[in-house]
Amino acid sequence: MNVVEDAAALLGERVRRDVPLGPMTTYRVGGPAALFVRIDTDADLAAVCRAVRRTGIQTLVVGKGSNLLVADRGFAGLAVTLGDHFAGVEIRGTTVRAGAAAALPVVARRSAAAGLTGFEWAVGVPGSIGGAVRMNAGGHGSDMAAALVGVRLVDLRSGEDEVVSAETLDLGFRRSAVAAHQLVVWAELQLAPGDRNRAEATIAEIVRWRREHQPGGANAGSVFVNPPGDAAGRLVELAGMKGHRLRSAVVSPKHANFIIADEGGRADDVFDLMLAVQDRVRRHCGVTLYPETRLVGFDPSPLDRPEPRSEVER
Repeated sequence: MNVVEDAAALLGERVRRDVPLGPMTTYRVGGPAALFVRIDTDADLAAVCRAVRRTGIQTLVVGKGSNLLVADRGFAGLAVTLGDHFAGVEIRGTTVRAGAAAALPVVARRSAAAGLTGFEWAVGVPGSIGGAVRMNAGGHGSDMAAALVGVRLVDLRSGEDEVVSAETLDLGFRRSAVAAHQLVVWAELQLAPGDRNRAEATIAEIVRWRREHQPGGANAGSVFVNPPGDAAGRLVELAGMKGHRLRSAVVSPKHANFIIADEGGRADDVFDLMLAVQDRVRRHCGVTLYPETRLVGFDPSPLDRPEPRSEVER
């Protein structure tokens, strides 16, 4: 049984073949998806669910790609992304409902302009609302768990479509219970009333700080999760890996927990450099670092994170 061909037949004109995923990520490197569908309507979403349910094809949900590294050999299943229909932002009082395709900086600025506070941190994260829910994205002392009330979640395998509370998502530090075959459609945030000028000033300060302290170029933000009581970047620098280059990838000389991919480089070089950094830190510092970055299409490796403990700190 060829699940790729069967899924393609079921999806018909909605599907595209061998679509490069690298340009959809902030690393700008990586291979193609065997099949790709942009979900622009509820009918598209229903069609994808039918194809996945009937064939069992592996799925990959692609948001803004700001936390994703796809192997050069690509992804042998069905990649899906949400279109603009799922990027709306609705504000009622102190409640914000944002489509999963909405960009975090957009939601942060819209909320601040409405005189709401509690989501300013998100202006510095170039991801989508859906991706932020799945990884419990955060920064500047807060995260999604601090404001998330509930989400509409669709199981692509079963077609189950339900609204669930944030408490059911087991949100921890840079993780959640949202599985690879589940698609966040929208998220609801509960923010606090505040002063618009103060909220927008906070946003401006976050933008200034990130430009000053974090590198540009093709990267996906922090590579490794901070271990309890420490900073991954400090350990990488202590191990002598700051500025270390491996072929077309380099540990940023500006911030040691960032890896920059050269233009026209290879995702496998980024992955190999992550392995080299992890090994050096383990040997020099006695600490095993695990990636924040979602790795797709790579063989199992020491980078694979262990199952999270129930008491993982938010």
